Amino acid sequence: MMFIRKSRRNGNTVIEAALFIPILVTLLVSIEQLGKLTYTYYSIKKALYTAGRYIGTQQGVNFCDAGDATVVAGLNFALTGTTDGSANPLITGLTPDMLLVSIERYNATDQSLGACDCSNTGCDTSTGGSAPDFVEVSIPEGYAMRPIIPFLTLDPILLKPQVKVPFTGT
Repeated sequence: MMFIRKSRRNGNTVIEAALFIPILVTLLVSIEQLGKLTYTYYSIKKALYTAGRYIGTQQGVNFCDAGDATVVAGLNFALTGTTDGSANPLITGLTPDMLLVSIERYNATDQSLGACDCSNTGCDTSTGGSAPDFVEVSIPEGYAMRPIIPFLTLDPILLKPQVKVPFTGT
């Protein structure tokens, strides 16, 4: 009789383990996916900061032209590590056309930041316009990332980091 009781206990342990292991695996995979999401957000934010610093320290930048060579070189540098964009992207699926570079100027009257006006010479430093105070780089449409978790179907999560750096070029 003792032998029968022991085998019943072993059977219960196997059943409990079979019920608990899928829950444990799901939790572990969820934590790993959360880490991947956090790492990707951090990597994108660093790339945006790199683009902002590169563009914000250059001279003669035409911020009113999205195709300005300096702006394009800064975005390529941040995403591939080369100014001509010839290397492989550091973040898969992130392209220069997904990024938006905007400029802002401080208004001392109402103590606020506002978009820089591109009329006439405005903030076009290449034609003698006055320089902006800040360069902002963002992903307005977001970078879609879909966590893969067993037994769950999730919608993509849009990562929308933005970085604002002071303009120090002339």
